[in-house]
Amino acid sequence: MLAHPSFARIEACVFDAYGTLFDVHSAVAQCRGLFPDPEAQADRTSEMWRMKQLQYTWLRGLQNRHADFWQVTGDALDFCLESVLGNLGPAGLRDALMNSYLTLHAYPEVLGVLEKLKARGLKTAILSNGSPMMLEKVCESSGVGSLMDAVLSVEEVGVYKPHPSVYQLAVDRLGVHADQISFQSSNAWDATAASAFGFKVAWCNRFGQARERLPGAPDAEIRTLDELPSLLGD
Repeated sequence: MLAHPSFARIEACVFDAYGTLFDVHSAVAQCRGLFPDPEAQADRTSEMWRMKQLQYTWLRGLQNRHADFWQVTGDALDFCLESVLGNLGPAGLRDALMNSYLTLHAYPEVLGVLEKLKARGLKTAILSNGSPMMLEKVCESSGVGSLMDAVLSVEEVGVYKPHPSVYQLAVDRLGVHADQISFQSSNAWDATAASAFGFKVAWCNRFGQARERLPGAPDAEIRTLDELPSLLGD
């Protein structure tokens, strides 16, 4: 199969981490039994945690008060636990949830897709809001790290996505022009921002989201990363 026209000259595939390679909701899933009322509290906490985590990255950026993603993730969790449980929960719950974020599960297709890309001689990288420590731990636990040429954290520039300096990290580190990079994210806002920057973008719309009304537009929309190799040409 011929490559999708937008992806015909790709030399590197760069991936968002959280929600794209790794299931952010697997953190709460690993600790579900620790909630006083799992049915009423676990899923609600997971959804709120992810949204508050992202909100804090954007709000800190606007305030010019950067803190790394580990602190942001903990602050967001504290807000959610207090909102859902009325307090930080039973002893051990918070620590267990934070530690589980270091061992998030990779989506089922991830390792196989990365192996295919590497076999084709393509460069691969992660470009993430995650702190270096967080990314090191989750890449090690999932097996993803051995299939990456680079794992890039926003801590190198001190600001979160969607600031253009974050996307420039991939160009500089991989030595590849922006329009020769295929960027994959499940976050619609991230996909549009990467497109506006100049990447070729495959939006991995795992959750059936509506398109964002923001500058930039994905070159392709896929449901899982299994569809990426076909875009690049089998």
